[in-house]
Amino acid sequence: MKTEFAVKDRYAAAAEQQEAALCCPVDYDPQYLEKIPAEVIEKDYGCGDPSNWVEPGDTVLDLGSGTGKICFIASQVVGPEGQVIGVDMTDAMLEVAERNKPIVAENIGHSNVEFRKGRIQDLALDLNLLENELKSAPVQDANSWLAMEGIAEKLRREQTMIADNSVDVVVSNCVLNLVEPQLKTQMFEEIFRVLKAGGRAVISDIVADEDVPEHLQQDDRLWSGCISGAMTEQAFLRAFEDAGFHGVEYVKFESEPWQTVEGIEFRSVTVRAWKPDPSVGQERHQAVIYKGPFKKVLDDQGHAMERGKRYAVCSKHYAMYQREPYASMFESIDPRVAVPQEQAEDFDHSAGLRERDPQETKGANYRITSDASQCCGGDSCC
Repeated sequence: MKTEFAVKDRYAAAAEQQEAALCCPVDYDPQYLEKIPAEVIEKDYGCGDPSNWVEPGDTVLDLGSGTGKICFIASQVVGPEGQVIGVDMTDAMLEVAERNKPIVAENIGHSNVEFRKGRIQDLALDLNLLENELKSAPVQDANSWLAMEGIAEKLRREQTMIADNSVDVVVSNCVLNLVEPQLKTQMFEEIFRVLKAGGRAVISDIVADEDVPEHLQQDDRLWSGCISGAMTEQAFLRAFEDAGFHGVEYVKFESEPWQTVEGIEFRSVTVRAWKPDPSVGQERHQAVIYKGPFKKVLDDQGHAMERGKRYAVCSKHYAMYQREPYASMFESIDPRVAVPQEQAEDFDHSAGLRERDPQETKGANYRITSDASQCCGGDSCC
């Protein structure tokens, strides 16, 4: 917990007076910034702009929302039909955000932002509710401490701060690296838990090109400065995979490091990852072709797909490959005669990925001969 206290102390101070060392330069869209008070912008820290991947109507969760800059940008993007929730554990930061919330709402013409006090590795526990319990039953000895642990668990279960499957997109701006190493797995699992099926995480953070040695991790100044808690470039992506995400990709990767310490380069990145649909796919005679440019790729289920081959896929994966981030990589092939959903059987995944014979898609008795199509218009085919 030493690192958590160091983070709280430093960010509480940074809410009072701007600290340049807590952020690296980021170009935010000025049309959104002009609606946000200067105090919020000056005292909010980060290394990227995950709001670039937010869409109108989204329900957005911002982890480590600070004074609320990303929340207030996202509130304009999602519009009055969307919702934005900011979670932070630092009272001083939350005070700045709450005080400026009505000003932003008046400037943009709608109010769709709320802030909650909590830790990003424990999104079920509302710390404001826990503090209310502590006021009525303060911890004075081991027995009362154990009782309070039981109360905290009951709050997680009965008054969950962020509910399961309730958010379209989770964003964060240079905060995940501040969580202690032993809690990082839980943090990624929490991000996965709160997202809806098909939802996405868009995380801007600092990564390292080498493992950070223990003596740097023990430096509170480097840790609270978003340096020594950084995961490696590969470990950061793998953490999303291990939590159950698919389509994990760097959508931004700064070529130049933000800072170098003892030869280790620390740079800003933004990762986007998707929560899969848990439903069982159906056999509807659909196929996809990986178009290239690589000769072969390996998908998140461990299936190798060669360029140019037709592969049999279930209806769930067929729909998935038509959406980001896959759409540009695959050609989708519908069956000549559609298989109604109510008549379709469950897809057999036991045999692994297999090629789809064109006759499965066209129909075994398909023997039509047709005239040449006008593929380019006019009287010829170019």
